[in-house]
Amino acid sequence: MHTALTRGNAILAYSLSVLACLTFCCFVSTVFLDYRTNVKINTVKVLVKNVPNFSAAREMNDLGFITFDLKTDLTGLFNWNVKQLFLYLTAEYESESNVLNQVVLWDKIILRGENAVLDFKNMNAKYYFWDDGANLKGHKNVTLTLSWNIIPNAGLLPSIFGLGEHSFKFPEQYTMNPIQ
Repeated sequence: MHTALTRGNAILAYSLSVLACLTFCCFVSTVFLDYRTNVKINTVKVLVKNVPNFSAAREMNDLGFITFDLKTDLTGLFNWNVKQLFLYLTAEYESESNVLNQVVLWDKIILRGENAVLDFKNMNAKYYFWDDGANLKGHKNVTLTLSWNIIPNAGLLPSIFGLGEHSFKFPEQYTMNPIQ
């Protein structure tokens, strides 16, 4: 009655429907889990310099240097639907020109099966802490937060903030000013 091609098409369509249903069940089984955990962040050394930005305008901008400690246990975030975590440490502060400034200072990818207990001491920022002006010197409220994206096998890509943040202030004086 039916050709081999018709029967093969029916089997393939049925298999793909079952796989789609299983993928949806995988997504539903982990979508309501709480992926937050405690994070301890501490700044060890904070410096600010006023240096020229050689990119476009050649004007003097503030450049912050931060050394930090980071301690957290992320092993509880991994389940059978989590492939990897993308961690990033951000600094948030207000300035006269912007209500909210966010700067990514450090990031890390943790794959499933790797050690997810982080206990870093005296870590330097991975990326420059540039400000588009002179807003870092003497700034009294800069907040560090650790966030992560969960890369799932199936489902949404949530962005999650860790429980715990650290606020610090920059010094009132520039550390060195090599060029006036």
